[in-house]
Formats: sequence, structure tokens, C-alpha cells
Amino acid sequence: MRLRSAPAAALLLSLLLSAAIGPATAADNATALTTVAERSGFIRTGRMDEVGALCDAFAHAYPDAVRCIRFGTTPEGRAMPALVASRAGALTPQAARAGRVPVTLVQGGIHAGEIDGKDAGFLALRELLDGDAAPGALDRQVLVFVPVFNVDGHERFGAWNRPNQRGPEQMGWRTTAQNLNLNRDYLKADAPEMRAMLALVGDWDPVVYVDLHATNGAQFEHDISIQVEPLNSGDAALRTAGLALRTRVIDDLAAGGSLPLPFYPSFVERDNPASGFVDDVSPPRFSTGYFPLRNRFAMLVETHSWKPYPVRVRITRNTVVSVLAHVAREGTALRALAEAADARAATLGGTPVPLTYAATDAVRTIPFRGYAYTRTQSPVSGALVTRYDETRPQIWNVPLRDEVVAARQVIAPRGGYLVPSMHAASLAGLLDAHGVTYTRMPQAMPDAALEVFRAESVRFSPMPTEGRQRMELDGTWQAERRDVPAGALFVPMAQPRARVAVALLEPQAQDSLAAWGAFANHFERKEYMEPYVAEDVARRMLARDPATRAAFEQRLARDPDFAASPDARLEFFYRRHAAWDERHGLYPVFRMATAPR
Repeated sequence: MRLRSAPAAALLLSLLLSAAIGPATAADNATALTTVAERSGFIRTGRMDEVGALCDAFAHAYPDAVRCIRFGTTPEGRAMPALVASRAGALTPQAARAGRVPVTLVQGGIHAGEIDGKDAGFLALRELLDGDAAPGALDRQVLVFVPVFNVDGHERFGAWNRPNQRGPEQMGWRTTAQNLNLNRDYLKADAPEMRAMLALVGDWDPVVYVDLHATNGAQFEHDISIQVEPLNSGDAALRTAGLALRTRVIDDLAAGGSLPLPFYPSFVERDNPASGFVDDVSPPRFSTGYFPLRNRFAMLVETHSWKPYPVRVRITRNTVVSVLAHVAREGTALRALAEAADARAATLGGTPVPLTYAATDAVRTIPFRGYAYTRTQSPVSGALVTRYDETRPQIWNVPLRDEVVAARQVIAPRGGYLVPSMHAASLAGLLDAHGVTYTRMPQAMPDAALEVFRAESVRFSPMPTEGRQRMELDGTWQAERRDVPAGALFVPMAQPRARVAVALLEPQAQDSLAAWGAFANHFERKEYMEPYVAEDVARRMLARDPATRAAFEQRLARDPDFAASPDARLEFFYRRHAAWDERHGLYPVFRMATAPR
């Protein structure tokens, strides 16, 4: 495997990259298989018409090793192309499964302004096919390369779409035509583009998923960060392999002249280098939070946006080549580990399953390759502003908290989740998209033994996020018997996607359907008791029920806010009356200790 070291000047770099066209490529295909980026010396990047043309051109130039597919259509009607490359006789999902060939999916342009992955991926693919990089890597795996995930966003082209980034001259936009951020959508899957991606993932079942980005943030010398999960999350037996993959790729990048980091370099306090860094596990709205739920490996690649575009493309190209070289060597073992994790996931019922993760208070000081900087009061904003001097490299000795543990856990249901019929139709498609299996219950289930979650408090977000009003619930699961109408869905824990089911259906999970407001209606008051009616009800209850009278008097004595609120005092009695809506605050998904019969 050959990784390219950093040249002294971008011009020399572009010449080196252009010279990387392998001698095995026919002369009449040379131009067809190079990008606008290469031909411009990595000053510009091409548009989606170039991506489609390159996809077809690669398939034409390497008919035995490349297929060009369109795996979806965007809301603005554009095709979503991907290239499938392998010399293992596995250019279809069926062939890959039959031959047990490991699959690596490399995705560029989920944020279409961060477009390094598109140009680097085409360059790496050509070199792989011509044997100029990681010789033989495609003999032992399938590469599924998605040059641009956010296709509509890519075509919203502009020079200032990424004001915190050096090059290319113009680039796409962060979000989709529907203004959805795809890298907040893996679990809830609102966007048509994400549904298409999940279908592609379902077809190919990649053992490693590589998500290519460029950072925002401060200025410093480090040029790329590599994060892999499972490492702190997911199946414990996969974490050693996740750490090994991250370490090997980082070692390759360092040998190629880069300054890689094993964590995302975002300051604890915005714009304050002295505050240091905290590592974490992303929630499953992100790729590296989602794929561990599927018992697969995800790598987040973040080049540093302030490095010139030619440098970022080279480093991204090196990363792709390194990952593919390691999967070629270790992919069969990684796939076996993932399949064993699938089997273990089917036994998670009745055991603790993490819902969120957080860094502990354990701190260590690290040397960080930054630049000299000043922090002065701004006459514009009035805030302290950091200014960096890129001519003066400087070591920052800063704190890092990178001991990550489960922050909130839940005991998973022994049997599974029961989705009542009123939500079965809307949830079935989402479960299908994630490969979560379920059984439709054609008969009613009278007096079923269930666990139900009743919210003791509900907090709605003041502003929408991704077009949804998020919601936090406090409450507990408790045993209850209820009648369940026919048509419910039973989602068993005994399945490989058990972690996905928990992430979707546990009400207090960070990116659950409840957290994204899917069931907000169930936590809104819909019926009321007029005050004059409540007054009569209260007087009768006080007269007839000594226990109610005692509880009311105790509450008056101990809670001055309650005592001062006429509405709260009347609601005390309303909630104890048969008129109260017993479904108010009832989470509309239940749990079962055993599978229904």
C-alpha cells in the first residue's frame, strides 16, 4: 500500500496526483476517468453530471470489475449514483453473500459542501483498479462507493457555501432540498435519500461503513481525525477490532506525512483552545452512532477544513486506500466477528442496554499541534475572539477527557416491544427500512400482560430540530394488564437488529421515535373539566374519601406552589376522578416479557 506524503506546495501536489493515472489505463479513457478537480489542479470540483458520467465511464473501462448503479431518486428528481467495484466476482449483493465476500461502503458528500470524499474516492478507485494503490485489495472485497450522498444539496453550488473552508472554488450545500441534514437522519430516516441509503445498506450489508467529511472549527496543524465505532459503544466483542482498525489507519496516515487525531477536535468551550477536548459516542442520528446498532463498523473521517483542498483530497484518498487495504486483509475476520455479534444481539432481552454515553471526569493532558494565538475583546461582537498565527506552530498542552462509558442504560424487555395497531402502519415501513423484524398480530389480545411507560413529566423543545419538535420524557415502566386491539406489531428482542429496536422504541433513548416527537399527541391534554364542575367533584371527594382528604391537606402543607395555584388544586381531584383520561401520558408502545401466542 502506498500513501502519499505531503508536498511543499499545492502545485507540486496536484502534479503528483495527476501523474497517478496508472499505465494500465488506456489513453482514450484517461480523460474520461479523471475529475474536474484533477484537471484543474484541485482548484475546482465538478457537478453531478460529472459524477454520473464518471460512474458510467468506470463501468465501461473496467467491465469485469465495476458496475454503475442508481440506488435512489432525490426529492428534486435526481438520480443517486454509486459504483460497485470488485475483482472477487461479487458485483451483485447476491454474489457477495454467496461468496461471503466482505463489503466496504465508502460515502462522500453527506454534507455536499464537504466534498473531499467525492474527488478523493474517484482517484483512489482508479488507482486501486490499476494496481497503483493497495494491489489486490479488490480481489478480496467489494467496494460500494457513493460519491455524493446529498445529491440535491450538491447542486446548490456556490462560492461561499463553506465560509470556514479553503477550497474548492465552489461547492454544494450542507442540507438537502428539503433542508434536512442527512447526518442527523440515520435512525429516524425522514429523508427519501436516507431511505435509499438504508436500502443500499440492507442489500449489501457492509461490514465497514466509511463516512467522509471535512470539519468546521479552529485552526491548527492536525489535518485529519479518525473515529471508529464500535470502540466505546455497541457489542463489546467488536470494540477490540474497532480500535485496531482505527489504529492501523492512523498509523498509515502518519507514515504518509499526516498529523491524524483519534477524536473529533471540537473545543469544550467554543473558540477557546485552552478548554481542551472531550471524546464521546455520537447518538444514532449520526453514522458512527447508528452502525454499531447493526453490529457493523463505522468510521468517521474528518479532514481539517482549513487545509487547502489539494491537501485534503490527498489525505482522504490515503484514508480510503488504507481502509480498503486493511479490509482486504482482515475483512473475512471482521465479517465473522459481526455475524457473531448478530447472534449475541438476539440474546439482549433482560440485560442492560446503553441508551447514551458520556466521558467521565478523568482528564489527561495531551500535546496538541496548534498555532500561536491571541484572545482579545472584539469591538464588533463584544466577545473574546481567538486569532491564530499560522506562521507560528505551537504545542498546546490541553486537557482531554476520552474515557467514555454508558451514561444511561435500560433493562431491555425479555420478549420484545408491542406497537398497537394505531401506529402499526406508520412504523412498519421504518422498521423495514432498518431491517428490524416483527410479527403482525391478527387477533386481539384481551387482558394482555404488558409493561407500560407513563410519563411523569414531559419537556418539549422550544425550537424545532430537523423539522421536528423534540421531546424528553421522565417516567418508569410498570406492569399492567390492557386490552390490545387486533393488528399490533410484535418486535422481538430475539433478532440481530435488537439494538436498533431498542434505540427506536425505548422512550428515553436519545434518538428514539418518542424523542423526535413522533408520539407527541399522546402527551397533550385533549379533555378538560370546567372549574365549577371540578369544585363540586372536589367537595364530594373530600367528604366521602378520608384518604383523598389526607393527601390533599398534606400537599397543601408541604407544597406552597400547589397551595397557591387554583388550577393545580382542582386538577388534584380531576386526576383522581373517573373522568380523567387514563391514556394521557401513556407511551403508545408497550413491552412484553414473552412473545405473544
